[in-house]
Amino acid sequence: MGQTIPVRFRLMTLDDVEWVGELERLAFPTPWPTDAFVNELTINKHARYVVAEVEGQVIAYCGMWLLVDEAHITNVAVHPHYRGRGIGERLMRQMMGLALLQGGEKMTLEVRPSNHSARRLYKKLGFMEHGIRRKYYTDNDEDAIIMWVNLREQEN
Repeated sequence: MGQTIPVRFRLMTLDDVEWVGELERLAFPTPWPTDAFVNELTINKHARYVVAEVEGQVIAYCGMWLLVDEAHITNVAVHPHYRGRGIGERLMRQMMGLALLQGGEKMTLEVRPSNHSARRLYKKLGFMEHGIRRKYYTDNDEDAIIMWVNLREQEN
């Protein structure tokens, strides 16, 4: 693992949308358009987004929808130059804590079977595999593994 660097976590604002859009394009074969993030921040009352900054630059982000007591991770990405430094784990822990603070009891997400590093991270965070969504990813028809965690059981 790379060295620990000072990272600031904060709620995403409209000023971050362009940076987040760039991270989407770097991370995903079918990225969300930037206007989707504008809608998430301005219209979707269930959406919560957090960014990670290094020296004032957004280098990672994560989004979730909080529906009653369930948090659903919509997307998470770390800039390629900052991967392997624990930022994704710290970001996910931020989201888990935010979900708990706002009434979340459980958290779910989908992950590609081929994304071994993400699957390892989610298992480290207490997520367990609970099903498959067939042909979930439209870029290659890859299935998605559905993972869940009980947030109260993961509190330290």
